[in-house]
Amino acid sequence: MAVVEAPRTLAPVTRAKKKRAGLWKYRALIVLALPGIVLMFINNYLPMFGIFLAFKDLNYTDGIWGSRWNGLDNFKFLFASNDAWLIIKNTLLYNVSFLVLNTALAVLLAILLNEVKNKIASKFFQSTVIIPNFISMVIVGYVVYGFLNPELGFANKFILEPLGREPINWYAEAQHWPWILTVVNAWKNVGYSAVVYLAAIVGIDSEYYEAAVIDGAGRWKQMTKITIPLISPVIIIMTLLAIGRIFNADFGLFYQATMASGMLKETTDVIDTYVYNALMVTGDTGLASSAGLLQSVVGFVLVLSVNLIVRRFSRENALF
Repeated sequence: MAVVEAPRTLAPVTRAKKKRAGLWKYRALIVLALPGIVLMFINNYLPMFGIFLAFKDLNYTDGIWGSRWNGLDNFKFLFASNDAWLIIKNTLLYNVSFLVLNTALAVLLAILLNEVKNKIASKFFQSTVIIPNFISMVIVGYVVYGFLNPELGFANKFILEPLGREPINWYAEAQHWPWILTVVNAWKNVGYSAVVYLAAIVGIDSEYYEAAVIDGAGRWKQMTKITIPLISPVIIIMTLLAIGRIFNADFGLFYQATMASGMLKETTDVIDTYVYNALMVTGDTGLASSAGLLQSVVGFVLVLSVNLIVRRFSRENALF
């Protein structure tokens, strides 16, 4: 009786070989991404080796490695001042207001830009709204000064004076600056976020809107029932990224736009400006390192916490 041999099977491809094959398949994309990866490593990961400076009393004579460890003394300095809670409160309140207002304005602006059907006009408006994001905060500071100069500024000379009101010394009266800084921040940053949301809106299938029109839905219903729900994953991701920096202040905004006026300290002093001013007086590198580490840790914890909350309600919309 003849013996029938079983057909030979190929040796199973190992997981490592599959992985190498996948990497080789995308070699062109990896090469293109390589400069960005190297730059990110240099700017974001190499500085992490300096974290230990937050726990050292840096002495330039002894060098980084020879300086003595001082535990949490650098962190204590942040909270030793009478202004500690003031700067923390200012930092958090400003960033929360920026986050809420800028998100609402960016979504609204993106919806309005999507209504512009002429391609040339659409590109013009998109370029116009995103330009402020690329302007140096030093220039923004002088633009703000042009508006608020106590003697020849636009606000006093062409608004208050014709109305018969007394000119305001803007750089000496702190109570005006919460809304001034909010407006400046929105002008500079809303356009960038709006373009991101616009890209998400453009990706929505037009059949949804056609069906809504057939059912008699107006613009408001289309916006609230189709557009915003479908771009909500992008809104959540952008919000999570912003929450990660909620303990960090825009140094340029609070230092340059206010012209570093000491009389505005009550409403414009935040963690970053406080640390900078302390460094100008003491030259304490450990203080700057501890402040940066504290801001990063708090931001990391906030992102994890908010992401866990999002996952509980909608796993697919979570960042990770």
